[in-house]
Amino acid sequence: MRAQTVDVRESTGRILCCTIFRQGGRKLLAKGHTLNEDDVRLLETEGLGQVWVTELEAGEIGEDEAVKLAAAEMGCGCLDIRLVAGGRANLLANEDCCVLVDDELLKQINCISSVVIATSPNFSYARAGQRIATIKSTPFAVAQSQLEAVVSILKERGPILQARPIRNPAVAVLYSDPLHGDRARQLFENVLRQRLEHYGLTASFALACTEEEAGVARSLQHLLKANPAVIMVASTTAPAGPEDVVGRAMARIGCQLERFLAPVEPGNLFLMGYKEEVPVISAPGCFRSTRPNVVDLVLPPLLARYRVSGWEVGCLGHGGLLG
Repeated sequence: MRAQTVDVRESTGRILCCTIFRQGGRKLLAKGHTLNEDDVRLLETEGLGQVWVTELEAGEIGEDEAVKLAAAEMGCGCLDIRLVAGGRANLLANEDCCVLVDDELLKQINCISSVVIATSPNFSYARAGQRIATIKSTPFAVAQSQLEAVVSILKERGPILQARPIRNPAVAVLYSDPLHGDRARQLFENVLRQRLEHYGLTASFALACTEEEAGVARSLQHLLKANPAVIMVASTTAPAGPEDVVGRAMARIGCQLERFLAPVEPGNLFLMGYKEEVPVISAPGCFRSTRPNVVDLVLPPLLARYRVSGWEVGCLGHGGLLG
């Protein structure tokens, strides 16, 4: 694009390079606005003789059209696209959801430099109406070849972002203690209630048991009958691990061990397994406090019934130092 100063009467169809204000400071026309005949008359009325403008050249596409095309390919799920003047589009969640982000693809797109995309963190929780991503183009225009490269990559490998809805998930909790399960319930129930309230939830099913292998296994079997989105084992003992009571009970009922140890602090001693599609998680100490910990990182995708892999838990280390 080539910017130049022209006579107002010759500016129809061209793009303003800067915002124009009235003498009192009130905005008259915004930068990036394409001037029409009414605008020209307005500018003449305001006493302007010249304006700084630019226009599209061959092989270029306007900023608003560019972000519209890219935004249409970059996300999926329960989201809406809102175009904003000045070469910007926002993606908004239209219901409560978990945001899933392909970080490597995001980096690749952002290195092309014709458009840039910012998203909420992977696995983050978003409420309906919350902005979860924004896309911005270079000012005024984008080289059509660069935009086509972006759109081609997104069509082949995308989307970058998925807004996965969280729709009335059932949460099951097993409180366990070596002496008496009710002791664990008394210690953890209030903290767990506060954590779930962040997502507008309460524990749909809860049991308490003495922490011995057969009893924990029986309790887990009972909770599995409800097909919850997640079972959380709130135990007073540590460490968690495949060889402790909780781990052996999970194996006893046929849970597939997915991950032990998370690169997250607090919450290193995280244990996760799956009984078919239902995740069972244990995180010693993480139910004692409302401070952010590993449970807060993995709970949103689990509530959205997304199967979190051991690899994905292993990728939590960057940003995993929570305090």
